[in-house]
Formats: sequence, structure tokens, C-alpha cells
Amino acid sequence: MVDLMLLLTDYGYISLFVTSFLASTILPLGSEGLLVLMVLGNFNVHSVVLVASIANFLGACTSYYIGLKGRTLLISKYMKISDKQLKRAEAYFGKYGAISLFFTWLPGIGDAIAVAGGVLHYSFSQFVIFVFLGKLFRYAAVAYFAIQI
Repeated sequence: MVDLMLLLTDYGYISLFVTSFLASTILPLGSEGLLVLMVLGNFNVHSVVLVASIANFLGACTSYYIGLKGRTLLISKYMKISDKQLKRAEAYFGKYGAISLFFTWLPGIGDAIAVAGGVLHYSFSQFVIFVFLGKLFRYAAVAYFAIQI
């Protein structure tokens, strides 16, 4: 455990940034475990939440851009977003509008919602607001529950 904490002390925020970014793009990663480990390892909770939120948000922006440019090969092959998931995300947009962007933090459909935002040429300014708030909510909730343990 000492070696892990030493590694986190040296590369914690960088590792969290990279993991959180990739978790919101092409790789099926989860960044919550690292966030919890850092919170329990006495890292600054606000900094941890902010780094993870910004990185995950930037990953979602990458997904939006991929959707915007219509790179279906990346969407289906590398991001592993099925046509069914994408159609479901588009249905959310049709029904709930911009508020659906808040739910990009959800596992299973969150990446598809970000891609669908791009595919549908949704307003990037609204995308930025709702997606960042959703990501911030997600990581703040994970950190809060980690502290309660």
C-alpha cells in the first residue's frame, strides 16, 4: 500500500486526469476507483473532484466532436456504441432536450448521449453547461460517499 500511495503522490492528479478523460471517450474505463482511492488517501477533495470532472468533460467534448464529424467507424468500432444506444440517446434528446445532456455521466448510455449531441448538431454552448454540471455532480457524489465510508 505504501508503494501505491507513493505512486499516487507522484502521479495521482495526472493519472486521474488521463483515466477520467479516457473513461469518457474510447476506452471502457472507470475513474471512480482512483478518485475514491485519492480521496481516502487525503488528497484535496475539491481538487480531485475538479480534475476528474474537467477531464471527463473534455472526453465528452471529444465524443461530441466525433459525433459532429460523423465518424461512424470510431463510434461503432472503437467507442463500442451500438446503433441501439445511439437511437436511444437520440430519443432522449427528442423527449427531454438539453437536460438529457446532464445524464452523460450515466454508465452505458452517457457516451452515446455525448455522441448523439454531436450527431444532432446540438448547441455546443448548452452541451458545455449541462455536460460539465453532470460530470461535476457525478464526481462530487462519488467523493461524498467515499468520505462517508
